[in-house]
Amino acid sequence: MKEYITPPTVQVPQETNITDLLEQQVLADPQRPLFARQASPGQWTDVSSSAFHEDVRTLARGLAAAGLEAGDRIGIMSPTRYEWTLVDFAIWYAGAVTVPIYETSSPSQVAWIVSDANVRAVVCETARHRTVVETAIRQEQLDPLVASWLIEADGLDELRSLAARGPDEDIMESRRTAANLPDLATIIYTSGTTGKPKGCELTHGNFAELSLQALGTDLAGIVNARSTTVMFIPLAHVFARFISVLALAAGAKVGHTSDIKQLVPDLQSFKPTFLLAVPRVFEKVYNSAQLKAETGGKGKIFAAGAQTAIDYSKALSDGKVPLMLRAKHALFGKLLYGKIRDAMGGQVAHAVSGGGPLGSRLGHFFRGIGVNIMEGYGLTETTAPVTVNVPSAVRIGTVGKPLPGNGVRIADDGEILAQGVCLMRAYHNRPDVTEKEIVDGWFHTGDIGSLDEDGYLTITGRKKEIIVTASGKNVVPAVLEDQVRADALVSQCVVVGDNRPFVAALVSLDAEILPGWLQQHGIAADTPVEELASHPVVVEHVQSVVDKSNQSVSQAESIRAFRIVPADFSIESGQLTPSLKIKRNVVLKDFDSLVEEIYAAPKPA
Repeated sequence: MKEYITPPTVQVPQETNITDLLEQQVLADPQRPLFARQASPGQWTDVSSSAFHEDVRTLARGLAAAGLEAGDRIGIMSPTRYEWTLVDFAIWYAGAVTVPIYETSSPSQVAWIVSDANVRAVVCETARHRTVVETAIRQEQLDPLVASWLIEADGLDELRSLAARGPDEDIMESRRTAANLPDLATIIYTSGTTGKPKGCELTHGNFAELSLQALGTDLAGIVNARSTTVMFIPLAHVFARFISVLALAAGAKVGHTSDIKQLVPDLQSFKPTFLLAVPRVFEKVYNSAQLKAETGGKGKIFAAGAQTAIDYSKALSDGKVPLMLRAKHALFGKLLYGKIRDAMGGQVAHAVSGGGPLGSRLGHFFRGIGVNIMEGYGLTETTAPVTVNVPSAVRIGTVGKPLPGNGVRIADDGEILAQGVCLMRAYHNRPDVTEKEIVDGWFHTGDIGSLDEDGYLTITGRKKEIIVTASGKNVVPAVLEDQVRADALVSQCVVVGDNRPFVAALVSLDAEILPGWLQQHGIAADTPVEELASHPVVVEHVQSVVDKSNQSVSQAESIRAFRIVPADFSIESGQLTPSLKIKRNVVLKDFDSLVEEIYAAPKPA
């Protein structure tokens, strides 16, 4: 199949904007808890729709009193927290445009965003963030900001105080309602795996209509007024931002946490019914459970239970679960699966995965233990989801069918094209790139994939990342990288070999898993990674992982050599984007000597 378009399920009035979603919640039930704030560890306090609405309106009037006009761009530089969403809605209620800035951004990155988007004010979490912004403005000699406020220094209280001098209610209401579906709501800058980040102009329709279309499917059975979730991935990323609006549109209750180290305790106290995460989080849950079992001498039980979960899920897909398998599954449900679900709070039945490929193995495993992961596909340019698996029609290994109002087309060279209510209106200040990437309403995603006969999309890899070896063999790195990275000890894998005689890989070790793994294998837990890179036990283990991965490809595509890098890839080093995608060009530059060492050695047999 070359094209699949899903018609809209609901008709959304043209004058709708994102703020109407909150207005509808207040009208439907002013006491409904839309959020929960954590006053102290494990203690959550509900925030009703009416309380959130009142504070949003107050902050919006404060922004207006500070001299910010309708259409002005206001930056938010903060990790994920309740106040992020509070300020986001206040900006929309003031008729302005939100510009997210990752809290890990450098001064040069901030300068580019502030300049390109013409940001006039920022709300930062801490003084450190504001210093980064001020440094960026000073170094690039940009125009000074109208104002900046700190979340953790009573900056929002300052805005609330300003509200008393703001415009009257009629003026503020006219500012709130001025935007329609086609109007600009936010400029989100791409993660920038290559080149300078591009600003994606996303509209009120992109968020509001796409949310309402999604809730017109049986996703509404997961995200609704009885649902709860904990938001922990960056709200500066389009995926979390869309889910945040979707949850509010559905009346679901949202908690926030920015400290990943506290994620498990927060999940256990909040007890969410659904989660959203990038694949790496699900890999961590699996790997941690596996290592814990092996350390406790129960590795064989875990392995058998994991395989049973996978077999059970596959049998569900086939439409028939044999009696013996059903009995084994029930046994492991008591021995193993419940404990893994308890680590996620005990109530999670569904999860949404995006931002990268999950892989069939993890998809089947989690469904087999009772957590149905619905994998989806999208980009910043498509407001996150173009496609998603919905509960009644999950096809593991695919990223689902287009959401209502969206369409997917496969070009002759395999590139995925997307269109519909999800698609941004343009790249900010880049008409040349917009014209090149959006042709006749279809956005060229740069990803390659295929559609099956029922319209389910499968992602193969990135078009620009296809490796062509010296012998002319085309290799899609993602296939091998996903399988190598699935091992508990491995954090990241980057396949190399463009214009080289064979395919090789750079592998990093998982710092969280490493100490326990080393102890289990009789190696001192504090052994430096630099030494482990050549330690025979570690190298032998990674080689076994590579050998297993190679079984899925031809010999010409297989990884013939690898090197373990002396430090894991990180956001701080610039090797990962804030959404944990690998910046391949940065990694290859930083570890150029290791790559050259691989190809300087005799060619592997």
